[in-house]
Amino acid sequence: MTKRPTIADLAREARVSVATIDRVLNARHPVREETARRVHDAAHAIGYHAAGLIKQRLRRDLPHYRLGFILRKPAQHFYQDFAREVEASVNLAQSFHGIPLVEFAPSHMPSDLIARLKDLGARCHAIAMVAPDHPKITAAVEDLKAKGIPVFSLLSDFAAGVRQGYIGLNNRKVGRTAAWMVSKVAKRPGKVAVFVGSHRFQGHELRDVGFRSYCRENAPTFEVLDPVMNLEKRQITYEATLDLMQREPELVGFYVAGGGMEGAISALREEGKCRDLVAIVNEITPESRAALADNIVTMAVATPMRRLCQELIMLMTRAIETGTAETPGQTFLPFDIHLPENI
Repeated sequence: MTKRPTIADLAREARVSVATIDRVLNARHPVREETARRVHDAAHAIGYHAAGLIKQRLRRDLPHYRLGFILRKPAQHFYQDFAREVEASVNLAQSFHGIPLVEFAPSHMPSDLIARLKDLGARCHAIAMVAPDHPKITAAVEDLKAKGIPVFSLLSDFAAGVRQGYIGLNNRKVGRTAAWMVSKVAKRPGKVAVFVGSHRFQGHELRDVGFRSYCRENAPTFEVLDPVMNLEKRQITYEATLDLMQREPELVGFYVAGGGMEGAISALREEGKCRDLVAIVNEITPESRAALADNIVTMAVATPMRRLCQELIMLMTRAIETGTAETPGQTFLPFDIHLPENI
C-alpha cells in the first residue's frame, strides 16, 4: 500500500516549514498568497488528502469582480462562441471571483449601446464592448472613466485616448493580408470589391484601407471598387454580391471585411461557381468552414477567441486593481488563417 503523504512531506515538497503548512490549513495567521499557492500546488502534486481544503482557503479571501461585456448579434455563431469563451475565461480566473455579465446590443446605434454601457457601468467594475467609433459613445466612456470604471474596446477600436485599451487584431494588417491573397490566387488581374458594415466601425475601415494600400503598392493591375456598404446584413450582402457578379464582368474577387459573409456565400453557391472568384471572409463559423471545404471561399481570417478572452480578463483585472492607464494602449493578437486545406 502506498504511504499516505504527511504534513512533513507536503512541507518538504512546498519548501516551507510545517508551521506554515499548519497556518495554511487552519487559517491561524495570514500567509502570503504566493506561499499559499505554492503549498496548494505541492499538495496537488503529491496527492495530499487536504488539497481541496487548501484550494478553498486560497479562494475564500479573493476579491469579487463584476465584469461587463457588450457584444452584438446574439443569433450569430461568432458572438455565441465569443460569449461562451468570455464566461469560461472569467470562471477560470485564479486571482479573483468573477461574475461575467454578458449583454447583446440590439443594434449598433449609439443610443442602444450607451444605454447598456450606462447600465453595466452602474453594476460592474470594468466593461469591454464591441462598438462603432462615435462621439456620443466616447462621451459615455469618458463619464465612466471619471467614475473609475475602465472600458475596453473589442475587435474594432473606439474612443481612442479615453478607453482603457483596445484588444483585437491589427485590422490594417488583416486587410493587407486579404489583398495579398487575392493578388496571388486570382487567375487574372481585374476588379475586386470590399464589403464594409459601417464606416463608423474603425476595424472595417482599417481593413478597407489596408486592402487598398496593398493593391496600390504591390498589385496596381487590380482595380479596387468603391466600398460596398452591407450593414453586416445577410440579405443585403447576398443581393449586393449577385449584383456585382452580374454588373461587373471583370470582377475577380471580393473581401467581406465585416459581418454578412453568409449572404455572400449563398450568392456564390447559386451563381458564382462558374466565375472562379476569390472570396475572403472574416471569422470561422459553421458556414464559412463549409464554404472553405467546398472551395467556395478562398480564405477566412479568424480571431483567436480563447486567447483574446484570456488576455482581456487579465487586462480588465489589472485595470481594476491598479487604476486606469495614463496612456491607453492597444493589444494586437496574431490572427488565424483558415484555408480549404487546413480546416
